[in-house]
Amino acid sequence: MTTGGWFLIAFFIAAIVALARPAGHALYRLYDEPLLPGEAVWRRWIGTAGCGEQSWFGYAAALLVFNLLGIVTLFVILKLQGVLPLNPEHFGGVESWLAFNTVVSFVTNTNWQNYGGETTMSYFSQMAGLTVHNFLSAATGIAVAFALIRGFARSSAQTLGNFWVDTVRVTLYLLLPASVVLALAYVAMGVPQTLGAYAHATTLEGAQQTLALGPVASQLAIKMLGTNGGGFFNANSAHPFENPSALANLLQMLTIFVLGAGLTLTFGKAVGRERQGWALLAAMLVLFTIGVGVTYWAEAAGNPIHHALGIAGGNMEGKEVRFGIAATVLFAVITTAASCGAVIGMHDSLMPIAGMVTLFNMQLGEIIVGGVGAGLYGILVYAILAVFIAGLMVGRTPEYIGKKIESREMKLAVIAIAILPLFMLGLTALATVTGAGLAGPLAKGPHGFTEILYAYTSAAANNGSAFGGLTGNTPFYNATLALGMFVCRFGVILPALAIAGSLVTKRRLAEGPGSFPTTGLLWIGLLVSVILIVGGLTFLPSLALGPIADQFQVAAGTLN
Repeated sequence: MTTGGWFLIAFFIAAIVALARPAGHALYRLYDEPLLPGEAVWRRWIGTAGCGEQSWFGYAAALLVFNLLGIVTLFVILKLQGVLPLNPEHFGGVESWLAFNTVVSFVTNTNWQNYGGETTMSYFSQMAGLTVHNFLSAATGIAVAFALIRGFARSSAQTLGNFWVDTVRVTLYLLLPASVVLALAYVAMGVPQTLGAYAHATTLEGAQQTLALGPVASQLAIKMLGTNGGGFFNANSAHPFENPSALANLLQMLTIFVLGAGLTLTFGKAVGRERQGWALLAAMLVLFTIGVGVTYWAEAAGNPIHHALGIAGGNMEGKEVRFGIAATVLFAVITTAASCGAVIGMHDSLMPIAGMVTLFNMQLGEIIVGGVGAGLYGILVYAILAVFIAGLMVGRTPEYIGKKIESREMKLAVIAIAILPLFMLGLTALATVTGAGLAGPLAKGPHGFTEILYAYTSAAANNGSAFGGLTGNTPFYNATLALGMFVCRFGVILPALAIAGSLVTKRRLAEGPGSFPTTGLLWIGLLVSVILIVGGLTFLPSLALGPIADQFQVAAGTLN
């Protein structure tokens, strides 16, 4: 571990805290402003009926219809890729199972990739298909967060806003302009943005090399800002065309977190107490800091097997050599904490305990900043669970932000929390007892088990990062991973919207002497403890079979 490494980590955390308030205020304007510039024009296009307030059920129905239509249209684009324009490399249509997996992946904000982008996707598919859904899936997540915020902020109401209005606002006034600025910045740093054909070069040894190019900067901007993570290139952000410099790397890390962190302050401002938002952000950053610290320590300590062979220093295997251990570790924890999935190093090459941190980040659900929107509604579900537990301990009626938490909210919160481990662990169990599943991992023993567990965890958590070592482009994995992505995306969104629909009808009560305080250190500690205890009890057995057993093997000097 180095002073420079710790400084980078501290600088990143400080920068996110500094950016959270302006980002939160910008998001609050989208949430609360009656009419934004030019909005009257597109509202007329949508129509008066389409812009009316919706109940939670109407909001959810619109969301599902919108996303199902997205699945159909994107599937058609990928299958017809060979006859569509902007295909200078003449790629054919994408194989059906792979197309299905990719479609579900991008619509659900997961961006799991069982293909190499530069060898599979045309420019048209990248832009009109994948990049478009990077915007729409991110906007969907933020819209759901807005709806849940209204559930807490409104009193004795029946509606949660309008899905179409929220989605258009977020896309038109936030994601598009911010992505244009970011794309121009990336182009200035050396990221390609072209519709020209791939370049061909002759190396110094006389070999022929093809240099993949394309509209990279425009996809890179929204892949990070929208916590999508799908790379234009197979190497993702480890590719120098996607991540050309240390400055570009820092900008990517900051944009992954900025909107998720800002939404906590939007929540605080909407409920009338910004400290409520700061408390949620503090809980997120506590969990994040613990994860970064453990991972950096494990990687800087190095591999005992290497040390026994006289190879000193930290574990550089699978790292981004240009940036070093600290930056690579920081990126790995950010991307798994934020449900982004972009990578600059191989998580398969992390020390087992470090790999366990990235795995556990996802197993907790999208709550450590999380995906845009998803992080807020994810941690609010845990907040409901925490105040219920606090109420049981001290004999008070559970309430949060002035809303009583009753049996309906608790049942829905449990469903939202339980759906993720059900599919993470259930699909992992299925893969480990079937021939098609066992054919996937490259390694055997605990490490091979971790490769399978990580894949289904990444899919169900809508993260999309790959551990590595798993052959996922098979009908079995394409189908089961897509199932996990789809069910867990909407299996959390629907209960969250139902909770919002239940809370919005309740009268918001003023805090009194009997109210449990939800802004101080005690509350932050309780919330963090509940998250860790629930996560630990749920996933410790699977972690013991995978990365923990793997760590014991490494410490003993044995290999799989």
